[in-house]
Amino acid sequence: MSPEKILGYAAKAIGQRLEPIQYEFPELNEHDVRVSVTHCGVCHTDIHAINDYYGITTFPFVPGHEIVGIVSAAGSAVADLKKGDRVGIGWQGRSCMKCEWCLKGETQLCMEIEKTTVCVPYGGFSSSVIADHRFVYPLPPAMSSEQAAVLMCAGATIYSALRRFVTSPDLKVAILGVGGLGHLAIQFAHAFGNEVTALSSSPEKKEQALGFGADHFILSTDRTSMREVNYHYDLLLCTANDGIDWGTLLMSVKKRGRLVLVGFPDLSFNSTNLVAHELSFDGSLIANPTTMREMLAFAQEHDITSTVELMPMTQVNEALDRVKENKARYRIVLFNEGV
Repeated sequence: MSPEKILGYAAKAIGQRLEPIQYEFPELNEHDVRVSVTHCGVCHTDIHAINDYYGITTFPFVPGHEIVGIVSAAGSAVADLKKGDRVGIGWQGRSCMKCEWCLKGETQLCMEIEKTTVCVPYGGFSSSVIADHRFVYPLPPAMSSEQAAVLMCAGATIYSALRRFVTSPDLKVAILGVGGLGHLAIQFAHAFGNEVTALSSSPEKKEQALGFGADHFILSTDRTSMREVNYHYDLLLCTANDGIDWGTLLMSVKKRGRLVLVGFPDLSFNSTNLVAHELSFDGSLIANPTTMREMLAFAQEHDITSTVELMPMTQVNEALDRVKENKARYRIVLFNEGV
């Protein structure tokens, strides 16, 4: 590869497998930093974006938004980061800084959201990315790069939701799904001091869920066990994407309880219980910069770690296949060899 060009792995059309491509270094604006990518996590959102699930993908598309790397250059307005710093970048690499949400500090809700992703112009399945320094985070020295990569999206998504909705350690919290998001959610909710129940359709995950800090494990497909927890949970965090029995799930939430989505499952249910029990149905999207920094410190303090499979960046398609087939246990992080 030419040292004057970036090597990335791109889908050239909707749903296609990634191919290696070379492209010029994007222009470095005054607020930007350029980061040499050492590690990048593989998220189910990458697969959604490759398939243009959100309707905002442009091709060729280089995915990757759980990025860890080394600052290699900084724009003229950057004072908080310097060449050689080890940093993390999540889904959001910039914002408009002028809409009502950005002015409130809730930049994850920027009205120009399609332009804010770090994948514009190209993402972290590559040798280098650029991002606005206000969305680039110095990492705790003791935190490994592969662990930090997972936290940049999965960790931020979970922490932001719990921080927003867990108003007391007395709340009973259920986590639906013991996977890439769920195994982190159990750890964060446990660290928040809540009584945590893991709900999963996979009985073999029971011991792992308890090891992550769950107080209880219930097989979500066992109707008898689920009936025993009718009206039981103050907060149910849904990290699963498919195979959800919404009717049974809604019955497990207390009246005036809350169900929070942090993934993108298909929704199909009778609204009777939602209305009759006065339930709240919420979504939660990534985190703003303040919460990102708080999350990194919290994860370090409470020793919250992901179960990670490391794979070289050259095996990106194999990694994506493992995520698609639900074979990842529990997160895959790609690394650039020799960096």
